Amino acid sequence: MNIAVAGKGGTGKTTFSSLLIRTLINNKARPILAVDADANANLNEALGMDIHTTITKLLTDFKEMKGRPPGGMDKASYVEYQLQSSIVEEKDVDLLVMGGPVGPGCYCYPNDLLKGFIDSLSDGYPYVVMDNEAGLEHLSRRTTQDIDILFVISDASARGIRSAGRVKDIVDNIKLEIDQLYLIITKTPDNALEALGEEIEKTGLEVIGIIPHDPKIAEYDLHGKPLVDLPDDSSAVEAVKEIIEKTVLAD
Repeated sequence: MNIAVAGKGGTGKTTFSSLLIRTLINNKARPILAVDADANANLNEALGMDIHTTITKLLTDFKEMKGRPPGGMDKASYVEYQLQSSIVEEKDVDLLVMGGPVGPGCYCYPNDLLKGFIDSLSDGYPYVVMDNEAGLEHLSRRTTQDIDILFVISDASARGIRSAGRVKDIVDNIKLEIDQLYLIITKTPDNALEALGEEIEKTGLEVIGIIPHDPKIAEYDLHGKPLVDLPDDSSAVEAVKEIIEKTVLAD
């Protein structure tokens, strides 16, 4: 199952992505391939994982390479080797970090290799979770295909809901194949849904759940502790678990 998460910065999509992965691990739905496709990559911190390179850096290094790759490899084999070595592997989760936008010039050839690599890599995992930026750059470049579920994350503000609606517009405009598309609202005070009802309706998105403000998240962020280590009684953990059980893990 391919799961994507999108939303503007500061809405809590990386928090949601990490707690989604936490829920899957606790339900023994593993191994999981996590793909951090946000230019401001920090999913690794939420998961408590260290990274050593990004796909953007590998593509740039490849484009700037002079002559043949070392070791007598052809270019396709060299790129695949570099991509494979960029994966951070843990017991339950493997992580691939895309990085920021690539520089000027054509990256068509390495991007085609990247798409093929991710497609073949995904086959080895029951779940792939991609944390995207709001612009869905990597989805629009078709570096991953056939999304089963796209969760669009918004905070409890009119601006946030409108931004979520623009994500749906991008999906419609580039004709992404998505089976299920849901809106999740975070940091939700009392009566927020009622106050935002008109804005939500305009997006055409179905609200699948809300995630309340959770002081424990702020505490963990303050001390640099991985969010996957949040206790079971965390209100955010409980809310995400409920959402995932009626979507991703639904029979």
